[in-house]
Amino acid sequence: MTYAIQDLVIRDVAPVDTGELTKLLADAMGDGLVAQWLAPEVTVRREYAPAYFGIFAEHAIRYGEVYTSVDEHTGELSGVALWFPLTAPLPGPADYDVRIKNASESAFDRVRILDAALEAHHPLEPHHYLAFIAVQPRLQNRGIGSALLDRHHARLDDAGIPAYLEANDPRNRDLYLRHGYVCRPEIRLEDDGPSIWPMWREPMA
Repeated sequence: MTYAIQDLVIRDVAPVDTGELTKLLADAMGDGLVAQWLAPEVTVRREYAPAYFGIFAEHAIRYGEVYTSVDEHTGELSGVALWFPLTAPLPGPADYDVRIKNASESAFDRVRILDAALEAHHPLEPHHYLAFIAVQPRLQNRGIGSALLDRHHARLDDAGIPAYLEANDPRNRDLYLRHGYVCRPEIRLEDDGPSIWPMWREPMA
């Protein structure tokens, strides 16, 4: 099923090219503030990012809900959102620790720190969790992220289900605020790491 929005098409992914999703996530987020904290060396980060994001792309295809935005003129994949419906227990990614360590042994300890911090703040009540949303860098600031959010929010509002995410950049945080999210207590990663803002959205009538 597809949903036309201006020059985009928002679609549920089926079938899916995991490699294409992973590349988009790595291109858009692989040099972000958290990514730089996880792997300060650029060369390490460039090798590590695809392996890291590939874990979550595969997991979302199996257990979550994946949306992409596609330019209806070129067919280019321009954005992706990975949601997990945490209204019932879900398994974690298969062989997670092994795959994270294989991705980059030097980043492994900081990934564990990050995961522990996020888990400590993750709400227990049923909700849908936006693990990642990414837009091709050259196509940002065109409303693609908002279109992806609106697509799933409409479903959540109809079902009366809240949403949760972690913003890792002030600009992204402000975007989510405009979409009805409210900030919860800030997470500050150790070793002068960046701030992360847990954010919650109640369903809207």
